[in-house]
Amino acid sequence: MFKPVSPKVDFPEKERELLKKWHEEGTIEKYLHRNDLSAKRFSFLDGPITANNPMGVHHAWGRTYKDLWQRFWNMRGYAERFQPGFDCQGLWVEVEVEKELGIRNKKDIENLVPGNKKESIAKFVNLCKERVRKFSKIQTEQSKRLGFFMDWDNSYYTMSDENNYMIWYFLKTCREKGWIYKGKDSVAWCPRCETAISQHEMLTEDYKEITHESVFIKFPITTKGWENTFLLPWTTTPWTIPAIVALAVNTKFTYEIWEEVSTRERIIFIGKDENGKTPMRSLSLKGKEVPVTEFVLKGLSNKQFKKIREVTGKDLVGLRFDSPFNNLPIVQTAQKEHAKTFYKVVNASDIVVSVEGTGILTIAPGGGKEDFDLGKKEHLSVISPIDDTATYIQGMGEFTGKNAKKHPELILDYLRNFDNGRFFLKTLQYTHRYPACWRCKTELVWKIALEWYIAMDKPEKGKGKTLRMQMIEVAKKIDWHPKFGLDRELDWLSNMHDWLISKKNRYWGLALPIYECGKCGHFEVLGSKEELKERAVAGWKEFSGHSPHKPFIDEVKIKCSKCGETVSRLDDVGNVWLDAGIVPFSTFVDPKSKKLSYTTDKNYWKKWFPASFITESFPGQFKNWFYSMIAMSTVLEKTNPFKAVLGFASALGEDGRPMHKSWGNAIEFNEGAEKIGVDVMRWMYATADTEQNLLFGYKKADEVRRKFHLMLWNIYNFFVTYANIDGWKPDLTKFATHPSENILDAWIISRLHQTTKTVTQSLEKYDPQKASLAIESFVLDLSLWHIRRSRDRVGPS
Repeated sequence: MFKPVSPKVDFPEKERELLKKWHEEGTIEKYLHRNDLSAKRFSFLDGPITANNPMGVHHAWGRTYKDLWQRFWNMRGYAERFQPGFDCQGLWVEVEVEKELGIRNKKDIENLVPGNKKESIAKFVNLCKERVRKFSKIQTEQSKRLGFFMDWDNSYYTMSDENNYMIWYFLKTCREKGWIYKGKDSVAWCPRCETAISQHEMLTEDYKEITHESVFIKFPITTKGWENTFLLPWTTTPWTIPAIVALAVNTKFTYEIWEEVSTRERIIFIGKDENGKTPMRSLSLKGKEVPVTEFVLKGLSNKQFKKIREVTGKDLVGLRFDSPFNNLPIVQTAQKEHAKTFYKVVNASDIVVSVEGTGILTIAPGGGKEDFDLGKKEHLSVISPIDDTATYIQGMGEFTGKNAKKHPELILDYLRNFDNGRFFLKTLQYTHRYPACWRCKTELVWKIALEWYIAMDKPEKGKGKTLRMQMIEVAKKIDWHPKFGLDRELDWLSNMHDWLISKKNRYWGLALPIYECGKCGHFEVLGSKEELKERAVAGWKEFSGHSPHKPFIDEVKIKCSKCGETVSRLDDVGNVWLDAGIVPFSTFVDPKSKKLSYTTDKNYWKKWFPASFITESFPGQFKNWFYSMIAMSTVLEKTNPFKAVLGFASALGEDGRPMHKSWGNAIEFNEGAEKIGVDVMRWMYATADTEQNLLFGYKKADEVRRKFHLMLWNIYNFFVTYANIDGWKPDLTKFATHPSENILDAWIISRLHQTTKTVTQSLEKYDPQKASLAIESFVLDLSLWHIRRSRDRVGPS
């Protein structure tokens, strides 16, 4: 007798009943260990979820795939590790803890315990740890609710000693290969978090559509023969104007000189691009386009202009000009450094484009990466006008102490009024995409900072291949799904800058093991806790027993191996993607010795490396987790850290927009699980096209439930009803299909075998959609054809 079921079913309730049954019967433990003695291995590596908030429904996409393939290979008799991971350190956690505490900046953190900086930092770091522990527990329970079978008691955490010290080992190896260096550069900077934002962290989705008040500035040419003529650049970042030391043109462009009839003042801007066409402009991302002349002159109704003549970009190169900010002390000092190139027009045809602006680019090496690189090439002075909070520094005259980003009107008002507005043409409200901090969403600035990097283009030990070359070779060894993944990764690897690995003014993160001597300048990178203890000349007692985090790690001092001076650790913490990138090496603790396998005999690690398979959402991961794993594996082993990767797109709201609470289209995991059930959620992802964004919402979920789950339930209800009527019982000792002369039976058995083959082959090729749709098709055939046309064969004779 089968337990009767109702045609009306509460799927979430059934899921809870099943989870309880699995727990009571020890099903999950049996599953995890059923193949422990198998000689066949499937090594899955879990990309760590950030343990900082409860899961959303979008997290279930990747977790569905992770569970799917581990079950697939488990059913085929392969041994697996089933180790989940949690990402713990970094700015994302710090910002949330700051919100909880109601604090806003570095000074507040360092005064949590009034008057005691060390205890304040210790308290803040502990609060970060507590937040990670809290949300890793919540995410664990949510993952269990999803039916994600993992060894949850053996999770790895990127804040662990094993993870942090393994990164030390990696960084020391980089140092030995000649790839670690300290460099000054113009870097993206968050003025709220007071830290650099690396190229890896600047994701496309963190560019916001913002309207800024842009400005057209008139720079008078001082070269003889160009009297009363002004170069006319345009900028959306007025705060950088005092730091301008040069203007750039494109020698392939044709420029036009326009004269204002009443004053006889002449302005120069682009007239034709390299193809002889008039550039078009719009005032917003999707606005109507107008000729560049209208873009420049529109709104100047009180002035009348006429075109005088054309000149080439080559004619402008070498001209000298003046600035309204040449009276600032910081500018006067910079002018003395490189007087020959100060306020000069240079050729920058590779970066001066015809699709934006006036064809004349402002060059402020202290306020932009491209500007800084051009400045090095052209021997330009560098003016860095702001501090870590984007406040103008000493030497900026009347602007000193005022915030550049919060008050852009400071510069605009100055331009309008200085010398009767001689340097000012007009402002323009301009809508464009501008980068924001990936964590706190504050608009970024660019500033000069001394940071630590891993070099991409320096030959190994001065004579071997560069790290970039080696990483490209390694990336090509990986089986990418979809196939365009390789092209995207190679594009990133070919064009990325050196890896910025340091973060100033932060507390919760990897303690970079860099010790730079303040006396002789020599720096060393320590590679282990044991080496630190051996080299320590002070502070070991205070540090002993603590994790390698601030503030206690900073108590330890070593002696400079060159001059004998006592040296402190670099105050910075590490780039957060070092944390996740090292997991192919840091998560393999030998179950027998209880030691990290990679830094001991490597035997246990070798059984599981490289990983057979990883899967994560593509957006962002090419420059983050995929990149960092490839980089760290290349440095340590010169080979790929994983054999195959399945990438997938993003889960968006039903309205097609990214999920945000403020927009009302975000769905928390618990809400989704209780409203539609996790089986429906999982099936939505299993049947999705990995290359396309998925619009997730309850309407779509209802459709999926109706088309598949309810049909499957009705099939089972039909079976139970008539099996009980007929008193039929299965022979549990024999699972072979009994032969039947009925053609429908033969057909459905054939369809079953065909479906099994399709599903198996599809999963072997990492194609979840094809496998899932094959199952859907089989269920549909079973319901509409086999059962519907077999009703006369069941029930009482």
